Amino acid sequence: MRLLGLDPGLRNTGWGIVDAVDNRLSYVADGTVRPKVKQSLAYRLRDLHEGLAEVLALYGPDEAAVEETFVNKNPESTLKLGEARGVVVLAPALAGLVVAEYSANRVKKSVVGAGHATKQQVQMMVSRLLPGCEFSSADSADALAVAICHAHFAETNRRLARVAST
Repeated sequence: MRLLGLDPGLRNTGWGIVDAVDNRLSYVADGTVRPKVKQSLAYRLRDLHEGLAEVLALYGPDEAAVEETFVNKNPESTLKLGEARGVVVLAPALAGLVVAEYSANRVKKSVVGAGHATKQQVQMMVSRLLPGCEFSSADSADALAVAICHAHFAETNRRLARVAST
């Protein structure tokens, strides 16, 4: 199963693709969509959607997972991030994918083993769990961590569903 992890942001949205077969993960690709900051919000959101649509078309993932955002102290920043997150959730849904959402703490706990792990710890574990991966940015490393988290939880949920249906 090919999984797309997404770390939403209005300036930088990280994406990472992993293949999951049983409990084995392999790195496929990663990157960052960077809308032009000098544009109006509407055009930045358009660029974000177009960038994600390209990734979806190029790599053909089976499922997607998005990191949930936290509320900032600045309401204006929170609102803009929410608008970007809406585009990030919508793009894979428009492509017909199942879209899961995970909190930052759940992602960190799944990858590192501690919900309050540092970015450096997450990056180190991503490179260990995906040999040969040299992520292109901190945002794409976070997106790969989201994909890893989804691989762990999605497989568990599928197995539980199979057991429940028998």
